[in-house]
Amino acid sequence: SIWPWELCELFNLAAAVERSGDFDIVHYQAEYYPMSLAFSRTSPVPIVQTLHHAPDPAEIALWSRYPDAPFIAISSAQAAMLQGLHVAATIPHALDLGRFPFRAEPDDYLVFLGRFTPGKGVVEAIDVARRAGLRLRLAAAANDYYRDVVAPLVDGEQVEYVGEVDHAAKVDLLGRARALLYPVQAAEPFGLVLAEAMACGTPVAALGLGAVRELVDEGRTGRVFDHLDAMTAGLSGVMDLDRHLVRSTA
Repeated sequence: SIWPWELCELFNLAAAVERSGDFDIVHYQAEYYPMSLAFSRTSPVPIVQTLHHAPDPAEIALWSRYPDAPFIAISSAQAAMLQGLHVAATIPHALDLGRFPFRAEPDDYLVFLGRFTPGKGVVEAIDVARRAGLRLRLAAAANDYYRDVVAPLVDGEQVEYVGEVDHAAKVDLLGRARALLYPVQAAEPFGLVLAEAMACGTPVAALGLGAVRELVDEGRTGRVFDHLDAMTAGLSGVMDLDRHLVRSTA
């Protein structure tokens, strides 16, 4: 109930720096921006920053005021976006595979899971599913973009909105899908849903932006396409991939 959330975040960060003598390192996970940079010269131990978005050039220019501050990139693609900053390491996200049960036999639908934004490509996923004549289930929290742009395309039959899902419902939805559609329109620094789907044995069909080619083993866990026409044409090949191989490779 307290707003702005950034003030709470700032207090948490300051508390960590005040106690930093008790630690070897302070690792700040930046949801939107690394406010930890402002503390990097006052802490007696190193502060490292991990970003969870794709920064733009204006952000990089501002953060360059702290050229010695170490960043942890979550992909090589994101590391390239941090040009001019000190990237100490590239450490991809990890999953606890015990929380992602394998499913060998899928149901008869495709899935899109992710925030409803233009960059995530939900409209493009609907277009691909319709052109391929396949059912598509959408899962994410409803927002203005969903209500204004996506909802008019949901007919409850070929395109179904299942709402926001918790972890158990998410792995069930992913595991029972024939394939995950990931037609992103903007480069992302990782793409966690790709790893989550593959962990369930579900192959992925993705456009090759951002870190996608780092995550998808071409022809083993999915296929990466250059445009929507190619994705539509190649979708049957994705769904034919060996789900046991998808899981073991993931």
